[in-house]
Amino acid sequence: MRYLVWILRLAIFIVVLLFALKNTALVDVGFFAGHVFKDVPLIVVMLIAFVLGVVFGLLVAATAILRKRREAARLRRELAHAQEELRRPSTPAPLIFPETVAPLAPL
Repeated sequence: MRYLVWILRLAIFIVVLLFALKNTALVDVGFFAGHVFKDVPLIVVMLIAFVLGVVFGLLVAATAILRKRREAARLRRELAHAQEELRRPSTPAPLIFPETVAPLAPL
């Protein structure tokens, strides 16, 4: 299984490397207010867009991840509290016989 993962990683690396080598054309990148970066390699622009997308995706997912971690911690505390309650010796409840609560009346 470990060899299969490494073969898959190598294949993905080769595909990305070939993609980068084929996209070395120079492009102009325009920003707001007329700012233009001239002659930037296309692969650099694509790499920056990819990294920004990953960072944005992680920021969006971080709230859900943190919420799930807080819930898991709360559930662990509740479980520990419940297990402690089960371990604690409890005093037995006094036995109550029905006759002492409500005496039987003759019919």
